Formats: sequence, C-alpha cells, structure tokens
Amino acid sequence: MNEPLVLLPGMMCDARLFGPQIMAFGSERAIHLPPIGQHDRVEKIAVDVLNGAPNQFALAGLSLGGIIAMEIVRIAPSRVTRLALMDTNPLKETPIIAANREPQIARVMAGLLPDVMRDEMKPNYLADGPQCDEVLELVMAMAMDQGEGVFVRQSRALQRRLDQQSTLVKLTLPTLVLCGEYDALCPVKRHEFMAELIQTATLSVIPDAGHLPTLEQPDATTQALREWLAR
Repeated sequence: MNEPLVLLPGMMCDARLFGPQIMAFGSERAIHLPPIGQHDRVEKIAVDVLNGAPNQFALAGLSLGGIIAMEIVRIAPSRVTRLALMDTNPLKETPIIAANREPQIARVMAGLLPDVMRDEMKPNYLADGPQCDEVLELVMAMAMDQGEGVFVRQSRALQRRLDQQSTLVKLTLPTLVLCGEYDALCPVKRHEFMAELIQTATLSVIPDAGHLPTLEQPDATTQALREWLAR
C-alpha cells in the first residue's frame, strides 16, 4: 500500500497548484491537502497539518509549503516517510525582505490584493512561455479565493520563520529538492545549497519553469515526483 501524500501549496495558493499531480497520483494513494492560511506563525501551521495528517505520510511542499514542510520534519521527523522541497527557502527572512512586506500588507488591507498579486507575480513567479498567461490567471483566481486575511497571515508567517539549515543537515529520509530553471524568488543556486546540506537529497531542476513548475511544466514535475515516490 502506497503511503498517503500530503501536499502543501505556496502562498495564496490551494489544491489547484497541484492539479496535474493530483490527477496523476490520486488513483494510487490517498492525497491530503490541508489549509495553511489560518495562522501567522509557521510553527502553528505545522502543528495543524500534523494534527490532521495520517500517522505516516510522504510530504511535498512548494514555496511557503516547503517552509512548513521543513518545520514539520523538524518537530515530527518520525511521521514523514519522504520529503519533497520545491521552489522554497530554508533561511530566515532577511530584514530587507521582511520590511518590504509591510507596504504590501498595507496595500492589501486597503483593498488592493489583485494589484499586489499581479505586481509580484508577473516579474517573479513565472517563466516566459505559451502557458504563462493561463497559469497567471489560475494563480490569480486562487489568490482572490484565499482573500486578504490569508495574505496578511501568510506574510507574517514568512517574516517570522525559523532558519532550517540545521534541520536539513539531520535529514536521512529520501528527499527531493526541486525547482524551476528560471525561479527568480528561490533560484537554482539556493536549491543546490539545500541539496548539499541534505545527505539523501536528489536535485531536480525543471527546464522552462519559474516558481510554479507544478503548473508551468506539469509533466516534468510529475515525473520527478513519481521517481521520488518510488525511492
């Protein structure tokens, strides 16, 4: 029996971020997609995920989801059978980036969530390509459904997150470190660094993808995840 798979989406995203992967794996194993927008601390989100998850599970997180996944394996390593960290960051938020979130939060609270999301996404999230506009619209739809409160709470969680380098050094479970070739938010070099920290890591760089390879290049991303699940 294949172990359940817990998927943790990125900021302002939901299950639709993993739509192609859910289609690919849903007939093979149970898939759990817990909400990650209720708290403003990564530690509290991780506890909520664990409280609702099976006793043991494979864990994959993208961006903020990857940050939460690292906290989960920090506090409950025996619960996780294998780990996939996608387009994410093990480091604490820098003071500059943390400060830059404040005007974004203010704009969102003033009713400008669509503007903030488009300003962020166009230059930072997606690689150029024929699928770009379609993916952009899907991510905008997810963000609007999440709403202003989730944006503020997730922004605060990112500002206050822990450095997880020591967590990664201790990992001994099969781990996939995956990112898009053109990810501007969490670049390839950051993932190479993460893979060097984890003794059991496999690094996969998805060509022609940015920060959201699950949607930008779903076939290549799904194949990398399939190989990870078979390890």
